[in-house]
Amino acid sequence: MKNRANPVYCSIDTTDLAHATRLIQSVAGGPNPAVGGIKLGLEFFLAHGAPGVRYAFPTPVRATGVGFFLDLKLHDIPNTVAGGIRAVVELAPTFITIHAGGGRAMMKAAVEEAASQAAKQNVARPKLLGVTVLTSLDRSDLESTGVNADPADQVLRLAALAHESGLDGVICSPHEIAALRKQCGPDFVLMVPGIRPVGSAANDQKRAMTPRQAVDLGATNLVVGRPIYQAQDPRAAAEAIAREAGVNEL
Repeated sequence: MKNRANPVYCSIDTTDLAHATRLIQSVAGGPNPAVGGIKLGLEFFLAHGAPGVRYAFPTPVRATGVGFFLDLKLHDIPNTVAGGIRAVVELAPTFITIHAGGGRAMMKAAVEEAASQAAKQNVARPKLLGVTVLTSLDRSDLESTGVNADPADQVLRLAALAHESGLDGVICSPHEIAALRKQCGPDFVLMVPGIRPVGSAANDQKRAMTPRQAVDLGATNLVVGRPIYQAQDPRAAAEAIAREAGVNEL
């Protein structure tokens, strides 16, 4: 199995630019990356912005085919979210996240802007993923915000809206994979956090699952953070998780 089939995206959750750079080089550098992609989120992006992305995740590393997930979770009026998309397309992210709860008009504006800007800048169009229900939330958490629904039902509702609005996929907990695959079809991207390898702590993920379980259910990609970056040997940890997910060749 070639590396492009590796579903594991390593989440880089730090504001330490040097540490992030070393970690990315460790798990994604060289001719045989241990991960399928790198996820950079708000913590890193707010601290370092686009220059930090270019420094920590340089072209030679990305040239190996490692994906780039820019997890910004944009949520604002349609015009502002479109502007946010416009601002980061030149970084050529593989994926960008926006909140499905922002509504149909917001999501459609993001889709249109992503396509337009990618064409203008001659880069691949980033795939837009809708954030449904954060994996740190359970039913009581939803109820405290005024949403009287089971997390799985709310995920399906928001995913259907995202699909209708032209998004490429959603972020979901492992426990919604099967239902979303049935509802949205085989080509809809399911980016799944809440992944914990066998024997690791769940931490703040209330709806966690092992890599193999998630892949077998139909996950497209797996987001893994602490089990990799807190390991004594991050590359070895990433390789073990990829093997656990069914990747046979690294």
